[in-house]
Amino acid sequence: MTQPPHDEPTAAGPGELREQVEQTRAELGETVQALAAKTDVRARARQKGAEVREQAAVKGGQLKEQAAVRAGELRAKAADVAHQTQERLPDPVRDRAAQGARLAQDNRKVLLTVAGAAVVVWMACHRMKG
Repeated sequence: MTQPPHDEPTAAGPGELREQVEQTRAELGETVQALAAKTDVRARARQKGAEVREQAAVKGGQLKEQAAVRAGELRAKAADVAHQTQERLPDPVRDRAAQGARLAQDNRKVLLTVAGAAVVVWMACHRMKG
């Protein structure tokens, strides 16, 4: 039989020895479970994936809020610049610009469709070059 470590007391009797053996078995079982959890790559990858998805969702929400605020600021600034520019234009030019703006508003769907098609064509051409 082997000698116990010097820092651990020896058992006084068979009952105490059994208790020490059971405690050692329990500790060993916990250690084995901890090691098994560390080596379960699939479970760890799923856990890490869930953490990353949660972080991405939080960051996405923050970015969406920031984009909405920035878009509002830019709309206000664009409206201000447009107003200032209109004030500086001569009357005939201002009338033609207003007419063009009304025409664009009346044909918004057509303009958006054409712009979307132009983007798709540009992306297709860009991918062909790359």
